Amino acid sequence: MVAMPSETVELRGHIIDSLILPKVLDGILTRGANFKIAEIRIGQSRVDQSYARIEVSAASDAMLGDILLRLRQHGAEVLERKNVQLAPAPTDGVFPDDFYVTTNQQTYVQFDAKDLLVESPMMDCAIVVDHDSRKARSVKFSEVRKGDQTVVGHQGIRVQPVQRETARTSVFQFNANVSAETPKTAIIRELAREFRQIRQANGTILVVAGPSVVHTGAGAHLVKLIEAGFVQRLFTGNGLAVYDVESALYGTSLGVNLERGSVADASRENHMHAINRIRQAGGIAEAVEQKVLARGIMHACVRHGVDIVLSGSIRDDGPIPGVTTDTVEAQRIMREKLRGVSLVLMMGSMLHSIAVVNMVPATVKILCVDIDSRVVARLTSQQTFQAVGLVADVEPFLRELVEAIEKAGSNSDRKPAA
Repeated sequence: MVAMPSETVELRGHIIDSLILPKVLDGILTRGANFKIAEIRIGQSRVDQSYARIEVSAASDAMLGDILLRLRQHGAEVLERKNVQLAPAPTDGVFPDDFYVTTNQQTYVQFDAKDLLVESPMMDCAIVVDHDSRKARSVKFSEVRKGDQTVVGHQGIRVQPVQRETARTSVFQFNANVSAETPKTAIIRELAREFRQIRQANGTILVVAGPSVVHTGAGAHLVKLIEAGFVQRLFTGNGLAVYDVESALYGTSLGVNLERGSVADASRENHMHAINRIRQAGGIAEAVEQKVLARGIMHACVRHGVDIVLSGSIRDDGPIPGVTTDTVEAQRIMREKLRGVSLVLMMGSMLHSIAVVNMVPATVKILCVDIDSRVVARLTSQQTFQAVGLVADVEPFLRELVEAIEKAGSNSDRKPAA
């Protein structure tokens, strides 16, 4: 009998309660290969780490290579460590054949027998290694230049997946996707505590929001969140900004009166006049300083120092000044502004949110709120122990979150009885 190609891999950490071991074994079997657990040591308490050594065999070297690539994404290390393989980029904007496609998990590459931490881990990139500085970074197509030494294959790569915290104190540790029928009050209370903890630790909260925040009347709640210091950055498009300005100036959103829910007399004209007013002022910040814009989300962001990133689309009217219409440049700005973010709150903006999910490392907590369950599932599926998804209308969610944050603050401010 001809021996099948095989390799031995090791797993370390909280591989049982983080479900890493079952995922690895399932990944081997579903790809038609075999495994033998040569050694396993299971931690005796919640804080103890576990260890497994697994022999993986497949029908061909190509199949084995593909399986090892998938297992590395769960943190499996090939027992025989080798240096990473590099190849030059053939031209600007093109990776070499068989380049390694990254995940958003923390990744290391072995170079000259030393582990290099890959900077800015994000989805769907390649890894470029600089020989002189001995640094590795993830790059997109638009960033790679001819001759850049790019990682190819899967040799010499180590992925460190996010694992569950042993304390089980965070609502984000359970990857909860809560349906529209499920009571959400208890979860929102827990989320309010997370927001307060991040603020107390001087962390950074990013809000990714779509026009539905304005359409549903949730804008006033987002303003309260901004004024209370729980938003440091806002990613959105021309749409939300214009609807918010229209609402502040005329009380309508795309011609619909937000108080009465009926089409206003001016209808679509209000939308176009709002764009013109901001263009006349020279931008949102200028409109606030000139007192053209005296309320609303954009006004609150300017007054409270929230970093606003506006990205355009082919559908935009205007757009208003400050909107980045070059998508590659918008990606670059968003990646830069994602540095140091602790939590991302995504509300009613599938396309912007998908872009952000693909850019953030797996360590960033994600809270997704959308009325469409398919959107929630898509945005939280990659963040195994760092995401919470709520199927809900944005307005009641934001209202209840703000109330819970205010209540948590008032409770913590109370002096204990003598």
